[in-house]
Amino acid sequence: MALTWLVGSGAVSSKVLRNASKRPSKLLFAVRPDSFTRASKRERGIYFTNITKPRYFSTGSSMVKKLLVDVDCGVDDAQALMVALAVPNVQILGITCVSGNTCVENVCKNVLRVLKVCQRLEIPVFCGAAKPLLGNVISAGLFHGQDGLGDAPDPDAPGLELVQKEGAVSAMIRIINEHPGQVSLVATAPLTNLALAVRIDPSLPQKLKGLYIMGGNTDSRGNTTACAEYNFAADPEAAYIVLNEYLCPTYIASWEFTCHSKLPWEFCDGWLGQDTDKARFMKKIFQHSINACFSERIEKELVGGQGFVCCDAYAMVTAIDDSFILESEERAVTVELTGTYSRGMMVVDHLDLLGKTHKAVILKKVDLEKFKKLLMDALK
Repeated sequence: MALTWLVGSGAVSSKVLRNASKRPSKLLFAVRPDSFTRASKRERGIYFTNITKPRYFSTGSSMVKKLLVDVDCGVDDAQALMVALAVPNVQILGITCVSGNTCVENVCKNVLRVLKVCQRLEIPVFCGAAKPLLGNVISAGLFHGQDGLGDAPDPDAPGLELVQKEGAVSAMIRIINEHPGQVSLVATAPLTNLALAVRIDPSLPQKLKGLYIMGGNTDSRGNTTACAEYNFAADPEAAYIVLNEYLCPTYIASWEFTCHSKLPWEFCDGWLGQDTDKARFMKKIFQHSINACFSERIEKELVGGQGFVCCDAYAMVTAIDDSFILESEERAVTVELTGTYSRGMMVVDHLDLLGKTHKAVILKKVDLEKFKKLLMDALK
């Protein structure tokens, strides 16, 4: 009963799981539908191997990347979504919403506002968890505004009648099962929906192409509590479940990494100064957050000083472009649940003491010139 209430109106039925597509037990090779003779296998971006799925290399190909995006649509979620929506070979199969930066109803409204300005309202939006698994909701209104998008009025915003009747967790399970081995799940919010999904369908992670998370911290630098980043602090149990039960390729853009990868405010000025409806929309919803960045509290949170930190877009671009990562490290990770001061902190096992075979890819350095271009394209 409580679970159905959490996941929204679309409780998961057994039919979803019974009809789940099954992956082939063995895949000897894969062939792209373009010319077989004009390029070598590696040039076409396919490595032929005797494993369960082909490995693709970055070649600038036009192969469609299928994304499922889980958001708590604050301003940086909006920025990440707009980046993905502007890339021609990206197909967003659905956007699932969860409470976080604002209440889940506002999250749904905000996603619809973003889709409207990008003229992409055909993408389905699903309402998900309204509360964390345990504990109380933590507000992010100081930075994002109470409505999540800078408290900027929008009298022409789409109505919630456009949100799908199916609940977010049910949709997440269905979509991944319909596209086994093809979906990259980008999570830029508290991980409540993902935790609920894996508890309903424990086989779900093995059907993902990859999981891309903005959240957690690597050096115990908190931006919500003394030692925890917001997305993990907002639902520590969910973060623990995801990091320990999603044993698929996992990429993490941590709080410290995003701060060290900041862009100059001068770039932001030019980015927002483009003469387009998208740029004017972003300037309007971002102004509250820009002002907040110079408050005493936010300046204490920032690692390495001032700058434009577009947190969620780093995880999104990692999912979109295989060549974006320049430097990373693979480590076992988990989440502290019981510490008086460290609850919600991501634990990075540098000493291999956790005994975990699954290791996450922790981003350390990325191609910021490529990042700038994708951001600019997002507002064109």
